[in-house]
Amino acid sequence: MSLIEHLEELRKRILWSLVFVAVAFFPCWEFKEKIFAFLERPILNQLPPGTKLAYTGVVDPFILYFKVAALAAVFATTPFILFQIWRFIAPGLYLRERRYILPFVFFGTLFFLAGGAFAYYGVFPAALQYLLKLGGGFQPVITIERYFGLLLALLLGLGLIFELPILIFVICEIGLVTPGFLLRHYRYAVVIIFIAAAIITPTPDVLNMCLFALPALLLYLLGIAAAAISQLRKRRAQETAAAAG
Repeated sequence: MSLIEHLEELRKRILWSLVFVAVAFFPCWEFKEKIFAFLERPILNQLPPGTKLAYTGVVDPFILYFKVAALAAVFATTPFILFQIWRFIAPGLYLRERRYILPFVFFGTLFFLAGGAFAYYGVFPAALQYLLKLGGGFQPVITIERYFGLLLALLLGLGLIFELPILIFVICEIGLVTPGFLLRHYRYAVVIIFIAAAIITPTPDVLNMCLFALPALLLYLLGIAAAAISQLRKRRAQETAAAAG
């Protein structure tokens, strides 16, 4: 495929992904209040009973609910989006590599949802507790826009970070790098992951940064292990076929 054909294929996959998200958006819009009630639970658990989040503009609630429905649609259509990603990279794969489509979609969806759950139940409550304690001498006026922006960054950020094993497995399978190379350069990965943790984590304390970085390091090693096992199996299969021949 030429560069123009690659760009055309990318445009097609992006459009199909947007179509899936748009279709899922409308049922999510019908449940927008319930979805946001779930999403605002971490902050309400940290505030005095009866406290409500604030807004400063008359259109802010509409914008908030639009973003809430869009976020829910993205999580709901994760398998379809991953399928489109696979369709984009599949032309560059060998036939034996294309059989990984189902594991790619399944585990990609599983890890993305796990990353969102880890952000919601783990990192976000810990960050809120630290930030509210830090501002304990002031009267909090927390707006829905600022709150949801912070939550959105963590949910999508950790969701993408949890795709790290899938990314490592794919680039090892197509031969860009080897598991040994990634393992030998593990110290560089540690530095990059902690820099990413410092950027994405909403608080400057070491504890919350480690809540982000340590799982990412484990996922990095998990991806290397999966790629190494796959390559070992292929090597043994080739040796068996050569011996049989």
